[in-house]
Amino acid sequence: MMDRYLVKTHLLDFEAENIQQLVESRHWRTLSENEKVKSIYNFVRDEIEFGFNEDDSLTASSILRSGYGQCNTKSILFMALLRALQIPCRLHGFTIDKTLQKGIMNGMLYERMPKEISHTWVEAYIDGQWHNFEGVILDLPYLSALQKKYADHNGVFIGYGVAIEELQSPPVEWNGNNDTYIQRAGITQDFGLFDDPDSFFAKHSQKLSDEDKALFANNLRHKINKNITKIRQQNFSELE
Repeated sequence: MMDRYLVKTHLLDFEAENIQQLVESRHWRTLSENEKVKSIYNFVRDEIEFGFNEDDSLTASSILRSGYGQCNTKSILFMALLRALQIPCRLHGFTIDKTLQKGIMNGMLYERMPKEISHTWVEAYIDGQWHNFEGVILDLPYLSALQKKYADHNGVFIGYGVAIEELQSPPVEWNGNNDTYIQRAGITQDFGLFDDPDSFFAKHSQKLSDEDKALFANNLRHKINKNITKIRQQNFSELE
């Protein structure tokens, strides 16, 4: 029954050389199952920095090579690494309200984005139960910069790639038996479960025209990533 959650796909190309080299260099195969998941989760969360790739439908090996990602591309890489270690996983698909991107997407860029944005998180089968891993999206240095900037904020926080019930104590650490989240308060539609990202994006790609997709890939995402870098450096006054 679990075999369907372990297969290689076009996007989950975990047999790629750079993925296999990473697995070997980190000695992940020698760890217990929980330690494998925690180490992979922390790697994708923090060593693959938060940032926007040119497209959602990228192979895991290309995402690893780029060194950065957002919800959908980090999900692809996380799934590929889990499957490389024979840990069953699947994708849960949603849309999120674009208001949670305010601050990193401003002006014309914000206006051009669709009101609802395709969003995913990974569910992994560990010790007989499924766990949700949405907290992988934001690297801790980026999140820490937001927490310092908004140290006095109480309650739900929405913006800068965050939509969570409490900014100062978001559930982003995985302790072996919990779920992690960072954008769940922004979810607007639930598309259900998918065996792999290939099947999800075949049905639910971003609602952008070809012109806007090209503009985003070649120009606008670089402005977003510059804003993200400025936030990580706590230069909020320089955001575009």
